[in-house]
Amino acid sequence: MNLTPAIRAAFTPTGKLRASINLGNPILANTGAGGQPGGVSVDLAGELATTLGVELELVVFDAAGKSVQAVAAEQADIGFFAIDPLRGAEIAFTAPYVLIEGYYLVKDDSPLRTNDEVDRAGNRVVVGKGSAYDLYLSRTLAQAQIVRAPTSPAVVETFLQEGAEVAAGVKQQLEADAAKAGGLRLLDQRFMVIRQAMGLPKSRGAKAADFLRAFVEEKKASGFVAAALQRHGIQGASVAPAGAE
Repeated sequence: MNLTPAIRAAFTPTGKLRASINLGNPILANTGAGGQPGGVSVDLAGELATTLGVELELVVFDAAGKSVQAVAAEQADIGFFAIDPLRGAEIAFTAPYVLIEGYYLVKDDSPLRTNDEVDRAGNRVVVGKGSAYDLYLSRTLAQAQIVRAPTSPAVVETFLQEGAEVAAGVKQQLEADAAKAGGLRLLDQRFMVIRQAMGLPKSRGAKAADFLRAFVEEKKASGFVAAALQRHGIQGASVAPAGAE
């Protein structure tokens, strides 16, 4: 990575590195015991700030859509998002650094047993508004109806309140909520893999985007990402292969 004054300036127009953090994805970020954000994405943001030689400022949101909008509107300089073509209109993505599994959740007495049975007329699928699952299922479900919860952590609560047929989201979040609620189960297999990447506004230029891509590749290759997953006790997510698109 060749850090130049111009690249540093592209990342820090306010003099600090403002990192958009989405607490709606517990695999990557959460609120710690002291009330401060922590997790894999926070660790990566801190590492990038150190690399740039600048102070880090966390801009925290409770939903992916809000976090994406902050970067697109340049209210933050970098963010941590699932790669999606719709988001790519304004944000330059790196290759993924982590792969996350998306699953469906149903009630124990549901007749649904496989993913193929979800996309049928009469089924309502609850997703977090603006999440990667929302974007993906909005493109792929032809017959089932999508119901949008305010945030991803509110999916199971909304699913139960609405009496819906299916909830969709991060496997670990669904499992944790199912354990609390009882009477719920995951379907047989994942329905998608989320490619979690870093991103910055495209307006910051190609050289800054290339620098961020190189940063992510170095953090995967060095074992930093794997160590962060282990340090935060994250299961069900894996380090993305080198250069994976």
